[in-house]
Amino acid sequence: MTNSENLNGFDERREEFKLYGLTCELWSPGIMQKPDRHNEIEVNYFPEGAITYLFQDERVTIPKKRLAIFWALVPHQIVDHQGTTPYFVGTIPFALFLEWKFPVSFVDKILMGEVLLDASDEFSMYDEFLIQNWIKDINSNDPSEVILLEMRARLYRMALNNGSNLSTERSSLDSGAVNKVEKIAIYVARNYARPITVSDIGEAVGLHPDYANAIFKKAFGRTLSDYVIAERISYAQRKLLTTDKTITEIAYDSGFNSIGRFNAAFQKINQCTPRSFRKRYRY
Repeated sequence: MTNSENLNGFDERREEFKLYGLTCELWSPGIMQKPDRHNEIEVNYFPEGAITYLFQDERVTIPKKRLAIFWALVPHQIVDHQGTTPYFVGTIPFALFLEWKFPVSFVDKILMGEVLLDASDEFSMYDEFLIQNWIKDINSNDPSEVILLEMRARLYRMALNNGSNLSTERSSLDSGAVNKVEKIAIYVARNYARPITVSDIGEAVGLHPDYANAIFKKAFGRTLSDYVIAERISYAQRKLLTTDKTITEIAYDSGFNSIGRFNAAFQKINQCTPRSFRKRYRY
């Protein structure tokens, strides 16, 4: 497929939250020693083999010949892989993805942290050819706008395959509001472990708290307070599965100021206690 010298891979020294930008590359599968986080939508495609991510609270395997997409601001870490065949990795800037106005159900699943697989392999015979052209376009000195049209169209097709109603689009935000929403998401990702409030978030991005909450809910379908709690619980889930820290330590590390609040929030999201969660899912 390509010479090994042209392959990319995860840089363990990479700074957390550093952006990749609009990319499409061939990567060599390998175990990641730490999670990656970057505020782009990531697309994976495996001609052969497969990889398994630790993604929030579960292991998610992406099989061959099935387009996969997820929001890479959610910590993701390759913990297993089958075969050594190179695979395709694409990243789409978050603001650009929102501007493409995909169906609500498709966007919401991604922003809620799901890894979506194309429900059909009907187009797999074309995907490798299509993605190789994206790589050529991006690596050219004058990349064509065609790549953006093709990416958008392919993901629309995926949304349709996955049962989304293409007529149900959330009312769109203007470009300024999209940029603010992106800054809000990054701020929360960096600071959820501190005792931050909606007022703190609004001040950090230069918005009135009510307006910050309104545009965030318009884009994400949930309030800022709910999103901060979800980030904290997501962190706690990872630590319960991957460390021997006590539940009390994890609760405070996650940003909660009391065990009672942590347990209540954890129970609401997971329908079980932190102790039960660790016992059930740890491997």
